[in-house]
Amino acid sequence: MADTIPLLNAVDLHKTYSVSRRDLEVLRGVDFTLAAGEFAALRGASGAGKSTLLHLLGGLDRPLRGTIEFKGRNLASFSANALAEFRGREIGFIFQSYHLLPEFDALENVCLAARIRRRDAVQTKRLATDLLNRVGLSKRLDHMPAELSGGEQQRVAIARALINSPSIILADEPTGNLDSATGDEILDLLCALRDERDMALLIATHSDAVAQRAQRVIHIEDGVLVAN
Repeated sequence: MADTIPLLNAVDLHKTYSVSRRDLEVLRGVDFTLAAGEFAALRGASGAGKSTLLHLLGGLDRPLRGTIEFKGRNLASFSANALAEFRGREIGFIFQSYHLLPEFDALENVCLAARIRRRDAVQTKRLATDLLNRVGLSKRLDHMPAELSGGEQQRVAIARALINSPSIILADEPTGNLDSATGDEILDLLCALRDERDMALLIATHSDAVAQRAQRVIHIEDGVLVAN
């Protein structure tokens, strides 16, 4: 039987940034795969390259060298428009700092990702309302981000990440700004939603609790993946 093509497959990823007139090599030859429906945790010290790897895998940035394939298709072959379409359709991003638009209420923040893809406004509002109900914010739909707690803002961010029914959730320290109890609630929610929707989930984290729940833990150190 032929080998199953992984959902994401990255080979020999390199990424360098220019900082203060010198080159900073962040990734130095990373190989990584993510299967459909898999829950993986990415661990490493601050500056090890976790966020950079997530950005490359999600098409927010391009590697200096190496290849990233989604279902066997090389992202390097995508035009800028095709890459934006890929991100909007297949990837849901969740960030540590939430990145909610302060001038929009919770419902509008969730709707925005679908409206960018020109989905029907009435259907989008209905779906966003359902998602906010699902994450426990049925009474916060018209609240602005400044009126929400950190945990509530992260729940809005999760609903926003789900609005386009992505096949992959990439989460960068999603519990890092939260107290332990709220962080546990967010982790429980992410795990439940992954099970319900059969999404792949990759979380960059320092948290032991996240690592213990993951099916696989990957460690990154000085820009390379290292054995457990």
